[in-house]
Amino acid sequence: MTHLHSPTRISMTDRHVGARIREHRIVRGLTQQQMAQRIGVSYQQFNKYERGLNRISAGRLQQIAQTLGVTAGSLFTDLPAAPPDDHPDRSHERMCLELTRNFRSLSSDADRRALCTMARSLAHAAAIADGNAAQPDEKGDEE
Repeated sequence: MTHLHSPTRISMTDRHVGARIREHRIVRGLTQQQMAQRIGVSYQQFNKYERGLNRISAGRLQQIAQTLGVTAGSLFTDLPAAPPDDHPDRSHERMCLELTRNFRSLSSDADRRALCTMARSLAHAAAIADGNAAQPDEKGDEE
């Protein structure tokens, strides 16, 4: 029987919330130092929040969420029911977040479409090289 407040469950939740905070921070182009200053904690403390090493009080969690422009509840979305078997590739995760942030910073729709077309082409070429040629999506080849 899994106890609601078992150490594994709590630390998994703390790590998940910290990772979600990190995702939102990176997408918004903020450094840990900037976030720490905005919420009134040291860089070291904020780093521990993101890594799930220190618990975040409800008030501080609300402050972090407001600073990031999200709801506190959104930091719990996709919380796994059990500890994951695999650890995600952090460099891949970081590149995805940076791509999202850079995409959002593009002011031209033409530039956004060009980036999507390039990503689609690269993915299709990789699929062909792997022998798994995927069909282009519905919107991909219409422009």
